[in-house]
Amino acid sequence: RPHLLGRSILAVRSSGKPLRQPIPEDLLRRCLCGNTILAVERRAKYILIRMKDGAVLVIHLGMTGKLGIFPVDGEAARHDHLVLPLDNEMELRFNDARRFGSVAIWPADEVEELEQVFLARQGIEPFGAEFSGAALQELARQCGLPIKSFLMDSRRISGIGNIYANEILFAAGIHPLTPANTLSREQWQEVATCAVRILKQAIAAGGSTISDFLGAGGQPGYFQLQLAVYGKKGEACPRCGKKIAKEVISGRATFFCSQCQKAPRIISQR
Repeated sequence: RPHLLGRSILAVRSSGKPLRQPIPEDLLRRCLCGNTILAVERRAKYILIRMKDGAVLVIHLGMTGKLGIFPVDGEAARHDHLVLPLDNEMELRFNDARRFGSVAIWPADEVEELEQVFLARQGIEPFGAEFSGAALQELARQCGLPIKSFLMDSRRISGIGNIYANEILFAAGIHPLTPANTLSREQWQEVATCAVRILKQAIAAGGSTISDFLGAGGQPGYFQLQLAVYGKKGEACPRCGKKIAKEVISGRATFFCSQCQKAPRIISQR
């Protein structure tokens, strides 16, 4: 946000390679060139860059996406897929090695309708007033998914990724395979409390650089230095000393302590 507010976009350049979907280069040019950035916001895992005329640039970083600010005469990097030169001799670059990210644009005359459709698909925000043990228990009432899969379902809860789901459940002392609809109100409140605390700590640390993440200024995140269980299979649990275990749940690597996070009696489909 500090790098972009009040800046005008002068041009749009694309690698021509598709991300999760093709980059709408022509539409981006029509909506962005000569327009000024009014606000930079987040909803779920999407970055919303609002323009002065009402258009909105919508970016999802995927697994390896990075947004950075660079001098216009700086050397381009491999996997730079979208470049937006600004009016201050700098440019915003979207780099994505795996191309799992996405870039979309809501034209000013379609923003209201498109944003309503978008918002209807997003779950509650961990930092929102509605995020509570009672609300989570109600959301999970008819859901027998493992709680880890539930936490990562963006249609129910927005913005909790794999690393943080592992850490939240360890902090709350809940086994990741526990069916979501079997947790008590007190357990759900502990999940909510731990989620907010851990996400705030991660943001303060600049995120987690497990492979190649960099922030907008080019700095890595450091929260991985505070991780309790993620990526620590075979290492000693920081609470009890038992070795951290690893399983795959819903296709994602899952780390936990079988002593501190007791397995449920009934294990739902993974």
